[in-house]
Amino acid sequence: MLKNKIPILLIALAVVFSSKAQTVKLDAIIDSITAFHPVVKMYNNEIRSMDEAAKGARSWMPPQLGIGQFMTPYDARLWHRDGDIPGMGSIMLSGEQMFPNKKKLDADEAYMKAMSSVEKEKKNATLNELVNDAKQLYYEWIILKKKLLILDENEKILDFMIKNAEIRYKNGLEKISAYYKAKAALGNVNNMKLMFENDINEKRIRINTLMGRNALIQFEIDTSYQLKNYANLVFDSTLFYASRSDLKAIDNNINLTLLKQQTEKQSLKPQFGIRYDNMYGFGGQPMLYTIMGMVKIPMANWSSKMNKANIESLKWKADALQSQKEMMVNEYSGMAYSMRNELALKKKQIEGYEENIIPALRNNFKTMQLGYEQNTEELFMLYDAWETLSMTQLEFTELINQALKLQVTIERLIETK
Repeated sequence: MLKNKIPILLIALAVVFSSKAQTVKLDAIIDSITAFHPVVKMYNNEIRSMDEAAKGARSWMPPQLGIGQFMTPYDARLWHRDGDIPGMGSIMLSGEQMFPNKKKLDADEAYMKAMSSVEKEKKNATLNELVNDAKQLYYEWIILKKKLLILDENEKILDFMIKNAEIRYKNGLEKISAYYKAKAALGNVNNMKLMFENDINEKRIRINTLMGRNALIQFEIDTSYQLKNYANLVFDSTLFYASRSDLKAIDNNINLTLLKQQTEKQSLKPQFGIRYDNMYGFGGQPMLYTIMGMVKIPMANWSSKMNKANIESLKWKADALQSQKEMMVNEYSGMAYSMRNELALKKKQIEGYEENIIPALRNNFKTMQLGYEQNTEELFMLYDAWETLSMTQLEFTELINQALKLQVTIERLIETK
């Protein structure tokens, strides 16, 4: 009997657990974005397209074949033999093949194989933006949950105030004005809860979208977080060149430009070929053939202007990309140092809230609550103490939110996943 009940129990447990929203950690969200976001598939297909195209880099020019009449008179009577005089004209078969310059093929192959390297780094740069967008949404969700906890506590406190005030007012021990303030505050708390819950739903939808899955899938998040320390990190060019994919993409683009320049230089080299013609003569003429070598001379002044112009253009393009890279590093460095200083300030402010401000206001509220319960303090004094504590707690959570935003900005800058 027990063996028969075990499968039923397992099915029931599976139904219970599947009905609960799954708790998803930030690392799992990042892994899902990296694996399933549509932009990953788009870039992978683009990279594959370029790699497949590179396989044809060593192709030769196609051979040219021809067939037709050669030096044949219009008068068809002259095609035939007349006594000892052979006919005139012939049928010619022709074949021609140009042989590519090996160095030109090498240059073309190196250029085409390097093309996808830029797209690979662009993919990483795009993923960096998506991942840090998800981090920002995740941390904002954590702050919203903290605010909801504060509001839940506020709801209980206000409910206590209202019920006590109603009893005291009936007994003539309380003024009605503070009672209505508490009622209005309770309504505001409920409105704020609705707003924060709606914001959480919005974060959930956006994170689901980033993960490349149904936007309406329900899940919860782990509310743990860590404010990191960047005090010993040097935000110099070495750090950014090693970490940022957009700078690596520019490096690869510079390399691509130089490789393209090599293909243009090799295009100025001569290209050789061979041509063979075979003639079948009319009216007893002997079979004839022509074989000749051919050479293209692209280095001539009138035929090399385009290649030389491209070579010079590519040189300046590489210099422009290098300047762009240096400009971006300078901007990233300034932003990172600024964000680090601001983050250090926020962390000190958070410490002040945690160690001094909030404990003092909480003790003030508890003292007022005790006095109110012992009829030594009035409701408006208790309400004022609660209001100050509540506003300060919400300010504190917003301060944490600002610190986490700064942290995400720094991680976005140094491309930390």
